[in-house]
Amino acid sequence: MKKLAPRIENAQIRNAWNNRKSIARNLQNMGLTFDPNHALPIKRKGLLGAEKQTNARANIVTKPYILNQLEEEAARPEKDTKTLSSDLIEYVQHMIREHGEDYKAMARDEKNYYQDTPKQIKRKIHEYKRCHAEHHAAFISSLAAK
Repeated sequence: MKKLAPRIENAQIRNAWNNRKSIARNLQNMGLTFDPNHALPIKRKGLLGAEKQTNARANIVTKPYILNQLEEEAARPEKDTKTLSSDLIEYVQHMIREHGEDYKAMARDEKNYYQDTPKQIKRKIHEYKRCHAEHHAAFISSLAAK
């Protein structure tokens, strides 16, 4: 019975994968390691206090471009894709419009259906400011114009 090839999520590694080689050999050719215990030399103390150093295997990297692509991908900044629901945005705008920065008054507002505490409302407003900074700035400037 033939073993199935491993499922590889990363496109760069999947394209460079050779199904005729073992997993350890494929990773070694790409400059990656299969066993992290053999990746770096480890200093071990012997019985008499003498330090012994285990040898790390010398790897010959035949596909260094894979390692470079992975490093470039890891260096890219991650986009913040978090957004808030339209209901929550409307709720936060109502609270700011009616009460400004008074979180205790917001907690007593009749539109506070979920009975949020002042601290929870403050957290939601800060989340709104963080996720929709331009939208919040435009909203505040429209309030100031009135």
